[in-house]
Amino acid sequence: MRWISHIAIAGSICAVFNPAAVPAAVLGSTAPDWFEFVKRAVQRNRPVKHRGSTHYLVGWVAAALFGLLVWDWRDLLYWFSVGGAIHWFCDALTVSGAPVGWWSDRRVTLFGGKVHTGHPSEYLITFLVVLVCAILVWQRESTPGGFLPFFYDWAGLYRSGLIDGLEWKNNRFRLF
Repeated sequence: MRWISHIAIAGSICAVFNPAAVPAAVLGSTAPDWFEFVKRAVQRNRPVKHRGSTHYLVGWVAAALFGLLVWDWRDLLYWFSVGGAIHWFCDALTVSGAPVGWWSDRRVTLFGGKVHTGHPSEYLITFLVVLVCAILVWQRESTPGGFLPFFYDWAGLYRSGLIDGLEWKNNRFRLF
């Protein structure tokens, strides 16, 4: 899949659970690919295979468990690792698949690996995941006590007296 699909899927899934950690999940969703660039720069003499060691699902799950159970500052390591795992699942949908671990040279494909990179089916899957996540986020915001740091209800803040008319007028059409 393309980076835009990885970013959209990881960002929307993270927004459902922890909106403040979306940047970490987005960075993690592209990390397996840019780790390859770093690995190429460090290992100049040896070739680096795409979807190789930087794409192992076991590594991303182990890092997420470490962040969840051992140590993590504001869940950033956890969501970064979850973004990497989401990258793996997205790549596993494609024809070439993704590796699970170092013990096997085979790649796993989910649902028969029917998705081609850049094909409309990739964008359809991305759109559906983002749509479902957006509906879940919207539902949570509309429930009492729901709060999203990125979407403000300016009219509600004005009605409750927390902001004045000038601030409402200046911000009423702003989404973020």
